[in-house]
Amino acid sequence: MSKPARKKKAKSTTLEMTTAEAAVATLIGHGLHTVYALPGVHNDHLFDAFHRAGEFLRVVHTRHEQGAAYMALGAALATGKPQAYSVVPGPGLLNSGAALLTAYGMNAPVLAMIGQIPASTIGKRQGHLHEIRDQAGILARLVDHYSHIEGPHEASIKVAKAIQSMSRGRPGPAALECALDVWGKRGPVAAIAAPPAPHAPKIDDSKVRAAAKILGQAKRVLIVAGGGAQDASSEVTLLSEMLQAPVLGYRRGRGVLDSRNPFSVTLPLGRELWSEADAVLAVGTRLLNPMRQWGVDKKLQIVRVDADPDEPARLQKPKVAVVGDAAPILRRLIDSLAKFNMRRASRAEMRQRQAKLQERLAKLAPQIAFLQAIRAELPEDGIYVDEVTQMGFVARLALPVYGPRTFLSPGYQDNLGWGYATALGVQHARPDVPVLSINGDGGFLYTGNELATAIRHRIPLVAVVFVDGAFGNVRRIQQEQFGNRLIASDLANPDFVKYAESFGAAGRRARDPDELRVALREAFARREPTLIEVPVGSLPSPWEFIHMPRVRGK
Repeated sequence: MSKPARKKKAKSTTLEMTTAEAAVATLIGHGLHTVYALPGVHNDHLFDAFHRAGEFLRVVHTRHEQGAAYMALGAALATGKPQAYSVVPGPGLLNSGAALLTAYGMNAPVLAMIGQIPASTIGKRQGHLHEIRDQAGILARLVDHYSHIEGPHEASIKVAKAIQSMSRGRPGPAALECALDVWGKRGPVAAIAAPPAPHAPKIDDSKVRAAAKILGQAKRVLIVAGGGAQDASSEVTLLSEMLQAPVLGYRRGRGVLDSRNPFSVTLPLGRELWSEADAVLAVGTRLLNPMRQWGVDKKLQIVRVDADPDEPARLQKPKVAVVGDAAPILRRLIDSLAKFNMRRASRAEMRQRQAKLQERLAKLAPQIAFLQAIRAELPEDGIYVDEVTQMGFVARLALPVYGPRTFLSPGYQDNLGWGYATALGVQHARPDVPVLSINGDGGFLYTGNELATAIRHRIPLVAVVFVDGAFGNVRRIQQEQFGNRLIASDLANPDFVKYAESFGAAGRRARDPDELRVALREAFARREPTLIEVPVGSLPSPWEFIHMPRVRGK
């Protein structure tokens, strides 16, 4: 009788890697091939792993931690895909904190990889280099997902979970931290975690049908699109056609419906339509300003589509809430609406209302003339990156936007100085299209030092700085509301043309909209880092078109 054959031992798939090597391999496996970063001793082993990854991963190093984080934010907003940055703990983390906070407010998938002091000393307050009390607690309050990596055995799975967390439900940032003496620790790694198979989240069809009934029977529907609608542009456009419904987009919602469509509206006309609507479809928006500023009443039925199950009822419970990704939900809604016979506002009516709005906005002629110059030279698929400046406020109302993810605005943080470095990340992630960063002289110098990064990494971003020698909005408030008692609003500026040239960038000066057109045309043709200075005087206030009183309810 023959002996039974021995089973061959299965080959072990365990790998010997450092914590940093396992983390980097996981980044690459999940499609992250760029890290925006500023190095330091706490992350030396991580940066060595970046180097060992060779052509599979590129490090774009900046001149300040906020620049690295803002670049990652810009890349995430431009692509809709996770992007990573890495900085040292303590001051490095805090320097990047404004960008991480903005990523949270904008639902942007930004992964922060933060160093830590030696593992055995965390929490002991011994005064180690860059030590900060409760760094974990600070990080956890800035992001949707936080984790601490304790060794190579868990590095891959924790990096994978962090990346995956940014794409489940409501998108948002994640943070990982790892101690100085753990990044380089070598040990067994069971396997590099792979991205999960894509799966379509379940949609509650009963709620879709209920939403369709409300919208199908309503006489006047208004669609409000926020940042969560950016990847559902075609569905929103079709719904607008079916329902003959105007689409209100402001800041994060601009471009969801092409501005050349007369049904595409911004705040002033949106408020009028809000007062007339008997049903609102809110897609991927907090709906804060319309509900709190313009008011609601029992006659207004609100349908909300949101990826976050907690969001729809945060302000006031809607008539119907459908939770999940906007695009597939809206496709189901379109199917359900097919049986309704719908007839509402006409294109002719909307064109007339748009014309009347343009007459009202004529008082903002100085800003609008510059924006017309920008729109004439920025290609249709070019990306405009907003700033907290007088030109930016008017752009949110009046700049035509032709497609999704081509108008990037900082959301409810509305943080001064985010613009240039964020736009730098946009241009790096989207080298195929021109990107324009608009700035005031107050905000530009927050991250103007990143001109060095543009030159070092050959990022052909074009920036315009409108110079009025002041924090213009602050100064106007002091003039109008505080008896012209001016304080801390005046600025001392460099010659911005010479400033750009000192870095090796192209510097230009444009004194009026016509000169700006010429300068932009030349800059987009050259495809090199460029700064255009535009001297301006005091500009008319746009606030009567932004902060508008209640039109519904008490």
